[in-house]
Amino acid sequence: MESPLFYFTDPVLRGPTIACMLMCLASSLVGVMVYLRKQSLLGESLSHAAYPGVLGGVLLGVFVFAGLDEGPLLAAFILIGAFLSALLGLWIIEILTRHLSVRNDAALCFVLSMAFGIGITAASRLQFTHTQLYRHVNIYFYGQAATMTDLHVLVYACISLLVVALISLMYKELQLITFDRDFASIIGIRTKTIDTALFILIVLAVVVGIRSVGVVLMSAMLIAPAVSARQWTNRLSVMLILAALFGLSSGFMGNYLSVELGEYFSNKYPNENIALPTGPMIVLVAMGICFVSLFLAPERGLLSRLGRIFLFRYKCIEENFLKALWRINADGDVTWLDLSRRMDTNRILAELVLFQMRIKGYIFRKSFNVYQLTGQGRQRATHVVRLHRLWELYLVDEIGIGAEKVHRNAEEMEHIITPNLEKRLSELLKDPKVDPHQQPIPPSTQKG
Repeated sequence: MESPLFYFTDPVLRGPTIACMLMCLASSLVGVMVYLRKQSLLGESLSHAAYPGVLGGVLLGVFVFAGLDEGPLLAAFILIGAFLSALLGLWIIEILTRHLSVRNDAALCFVLSMAFGIGITAASRLQFTHTQLYRHVNIYFYGQAATMTDLHVLVYACISLLVVALISLMYKELQLITFDRDFASIIGIRTKTIDTALFILIVLAVVVGIRSVGVVLMSAMLIAPAVSARQWTNRLSVMLILAALFGLSSGFMGNYLSVELGEYFSNKYPNENIALPTGPMIVLVAMGICFVSLFLAPERGLLSRLGRIFLFRYKCIEENFLKALWRINADGDVTWLDLSRRMDTNRILAELVLFQMRIKGYIFRKSFNVYQLTGQGRQRATHVVRLHRLWELYLVDEIGIGAEKVHRNAEEMEHIITPNLEKRLSELLKDPKVDPHQQPIPPSTQKG
């Protein structure tokens, strides 16, 4: 297994590794803006729209410049054709949505399918007329990062520098247009000019990226790093930095795993023809980072959300137990039999909750199956009852709901009313003393 540094120094591996990293950097930064503007399907549509341009560039090189073979000049024709074709696709989307009242998602799907159909039709013809060039065209359809050279590194470096520079220069404008387009127009920002510049960047990122990961997978490299970054932050600047880091990591690890795992499987299974193409591996790494972020991000991750849900539900159960103890006998003994009549809860769960409440100092156990609230537990239980009855009174007096219908809603709201909301309710209801059922509302325990 080679050192990661070897991939930046080896003459064969250096080109694909650095070029893919730069491609992923550019597409990740552009992808953040695409993702935040809720245009995720745009990358997919434009990558497919670029495919007819790839074929057009090949045919132009063959018929206008007779005898043109594979090389930098043909690659230039292909990229220019793909760029113009993608711009045409973008223009058609604009016409359909703005002038023909076609929904945005329908317009994107229309361009995607139309361009793909045209490209496949033209490619099937080229397959029989120019077999060698057809193989070259397939590089852009499926991607072939492993054959990139230092020339590709130079091209990708220029495009990445352009993307970074334009996003840095237009950062404030992009931020305003993305999150509050109307306000941006009011203060005089040229929204159409910014949109045009952004769309050109998207097209550039897509056109250059298809050489690495192909038409089919290009949209993943636009969206996956952006989705990953979004899970870790709410700030645009941090999201751009994280997306760039995730993109760079995907570009490097895709190359690294493609070579190392390919070599490992070749040695382990010498009779099997096992290949791990670089482009798909880059996408798989990006998706892996995305899944890790979706699961493990501290605020938006699935595991953290499940943890918060569990803690909230446990809090509700605990407060319901405290309230039940308070209502049965706030100052005296409460038996398990009395508690079980009020709480329809599994005995094992109930014992666990009661044990935790004893550890927290809310109750103490006088004898087997006999409990009593402590001063701290009584105070918290009284506060829950106060919130319950305040909310019931609010629903009856301010909303006009019948007193017989408010209990269930108050059972839910008592667990989420904040101290600030409690204070506002108390002021609105003029510090009430009884609830709609003429039961006393405990006084507030808030200080100040």
